[in-house]
Amino acid sequence: MHPIPETLHGRPFTRQEALRLGLSDGSLRGRRFVRLHEGVYRTAQTEPTLELRLQAARLTLPEHVAVSHITSLRLRGFVVGPLLPLHFATCHPHQHRDPAIAVHRYRHEFAVDVLNGFIITPPSRTFVDLGTQLDDRRLLRVGDWMVAHGLIGLDELRDFCTESHLDGVRRARRVAKQVREHVGSVRESDLRWAIRRGGLPEPEVNVDILDEHGRWLARGDLVYFRQKVLVEYDGWQHDRDAKQRQWDHIRREQLEAAGWRVIVVTSIDMDKPHLVIARIRQALDTRA
Repeated sequence: MHPIPETLHGRPFTRQEALRLGLSDGSLRGRRFVRLHEGVYRTAQTEPTLELRLQAARLTLPEHVAVSHITSLRLRGFVVGPLLPLHFATCHPHQHRDPAIAVHRYRHEFAVDVLNGFIITPPSRTFVDLGTQLDDRRLLRVGDWMVAHGLIGLDELRDFCTESHLDGVRRARRVAKQVREHVGSVRESDLRWAIRRGGLPEPEVNVDILDEHGRWLARGDLVYFRQKVLVEYDGWQHDRDAKQRQWDHIRREQLEAAGWRVIVVTSIDMDKPHLVIARIRQALDTRA
């Protein structure tokens, strides 16, 4: 059995390269190798990271393709949708029939970024492209996350959606109006989405709460100042240590002493969002 050349570990490689290094087609069909695409392989010991999968796909594609759509988002650190197929965009007329690769053909030249050595669509274009792949709720998650992580400014995102006439832009324009700054998690986005769907007024997002003397009490997730109702998503309540739990109790007591009604929403609560909306509506009505 021919040993695997060291230069083939840790990266994808083509059949032609493997044959030049003394391997055979029979060897490539063995357990020591994994076929990624037609004529493209990795060693079985090489971890199939996203970056490696993208490098492998590039070996089958023309130059100047850009990572796009949900794959672009995944490369930036936000996972939504399936890993495969990998999505790329290009103006090149190249035909591609690999089920593990989706090639989107843009009609016009487009702006690109470079990230980790990959050509990638910018956040603004990615957001609009995702209007063809995601529903409104998940697209709101994406927009909130992009703005919160500084990938794009809120005004820039909305302006791009307003000025664009691309596939997916209708949904992107609709959702961009609902994107907010300083959103702490995708569950906060989901909670705000449920509040809007439930017909309730929209709360302010991640703002400071002060007492009547101007002293800081808390930074609230979703805040109704007029009714003094605070809605907070708590997705890790069981993971806190005793010190953190004690601080949470004191913080809540201080808020309630200052006249605030605090509604805590957990991941289990979000399985029945209509009940969450009922709790918030009752609190708002009581405070009205």
